[in-house]
Amino acid sequence: MSLATDIAPHLPYLRRYARALTGSQSHGDAFVRAALEAIVSAPEAFPRDVDPRLGLYKTFHAIWSSANLDVEEEGDAGSEFERIAQSRLAAITPLSRQALLLTAMEGFTNDDTAYLIDATPQDVASLVAEALAEIERQTATRVLIIEDEPIIAMDIEGIVRDLGHDVVGVAVTRDEAVQMAMQEKPGLVLADIQLADDSSGIDAVKDILGHFSVPVIFITAFPERLLTGERPEPTFLITKPFQRSTVKAAISQALFFNSTATFA
Repeated sequence: MSLATDIAPHLPYLRRYARALTGSQSHGDAFVRAALEAIVSAPEAFPRDVDPRLGLYKTFHAIWSSANLDVEEEGDAGSEFERIAQSRLAAITPLSRQALLLTAMEGFTNDDTAYLIDATPQDVASLVAEALAEIERQTATRVLIIEDEPIIAMDIEGIVRDLGHDVVGVAVTRDEAVQMAMQEKPGLVLADIQLADDSSGIDAVKDILGHFSVPVIFITAFPERLLTGERPEPTFLITKPFQRSTVKAAISQALFFNSTATFA
């Protein structure tokens, strides 16, 4: 198969990772675009001795580590989170955040992550621990869960409470989610797409964001409905079935970009 065919299935997930790493869709997409331009201009330099996904992320990291891209600022609510992220990034090293995202969110092993960031597996473990320790120093928040499957909702609620956050409610429909959000003003929303009455978690989130800004993590069995290349796209997207560590990492990262993530 051609190189383009090999890497195409991995591009939506690289874009997801880039957005989480930078805290911005425009910045993340710019780095992904730069990586693809590098591959097109010098396909012989693409790592062929590893899995195509590893090679793609390796190329991205080479760009991320060395490029100084000029990215046009977005004029929407995402810019607020971007400014917050940039101020907080000074408190945690880029390598630590890369190690955390690559292992906990992208599912790479410590060995693969070590290859991607030019470290040892032992270094990766230390970097992840460092990142988690820094993020744990961030403030706690109140969380709204939008999920119509009781067992999954209970599991997510347990994860949220294990991290020291408060759960303000579990909504199973669009209307219920919006009502709870208006009443409780959560600092984080965890949302499924398909809800109990065939209403949409996407529509619920749009309604909520129409009233106030809040970070959102989508947890869904249908990620392709959100990774369309159209704006806006979620910065944080988890595919079902999920690992508890993945949800924990996403929550910590989402709150990292949120200036209002504190208990009232």
